[in-house]
Amino acid sequence: MYAFELVRPGTVEEAVALLASPDAQALGGGQTLIPALKQRLARPARLVSLSGIAAIKGVTASGGTVTVGGGATHAEVAAAAARTYPALAALAGRIGDPAVRSRGTIGGSLANNDPSACYPAAVLASGATVVTPAREIAADDFFRGMFATALADGEIITAVRFPVPVRAAYMKFVQPASRFALAGVFVAQTPAGVRVAVTGAAEAGVFRWTAAEAALTADFRPESVRGLVPPARGMIGDIHASPEYRAHLVGVMTARAVAAA
Repeated sequence: MYAFELVRPGTVEEAVALLASPDAQALGGGQTLIPALKQRLARPARLVSLSGIAAIKGVTASGGTVTVGGGATHAEVAAAAARTYPALAALAGRIGDPAVRSRGTIGGSLANNDPSACYPAAVLASGATVVTPAREIAADDFFRGMFATALADGEIITAVRFPVPVRAAYMKFVQPASRFALAGVFVAQTPAGVRVAVTGAAEAGVFRWTAAEAALTADFRPESVRGLVPPARGMIGDIHASPEYRAHLVGVMTARAVAAA
């Protein structure tokens, strides 16, 4: 580790002002940033902790929408959304381990946009809206590739609004050591059709699998996607799985998610 300044604002306005400095970086739960600091992969002079901002915490439901504060932890989402959006709650309850779930936040996860993170699949499949102090960003416009989002420098996520679908489920094939997804698929059936979002598999990060969406919109059954596999080109290949195996897993997890939904 190295020396840096840690500040803990109490309001969103204070945080935005502090993050206007070019050498400042927001700190959510720290589950990604702290390891990066230890390895000197990031070296901000000032860390702006968002943990003291009450306005960006909590989970509420109203009018068919679940609103999750950007500072809500995975454990809080798992508990608070269990009745209003069970698929989202189940996803949150399987992130990492209990220590990670007690500290990590949805805002931090989405801002980092790890290609194997779970929340991006839920946001994209749900057609959610990411809220910042300056604007609202539709899910389809938010994710820009591996570790890249539409957020500007210093822009923080204050809330995420999830329209609750007719039915939904998330299934992931877990890498045992990291608990990240080798392939995770979130399927959401909405009045406008089916949305299928895939995480953990592609080099470009989370993506919508349109072929599966079309098949499931026509007939929402596991049989509709059995044997359907996305192209292996562009899938991640590493010591854990080849691109072809990850593509195969996407098809399998999609069918399982449909069955669970």
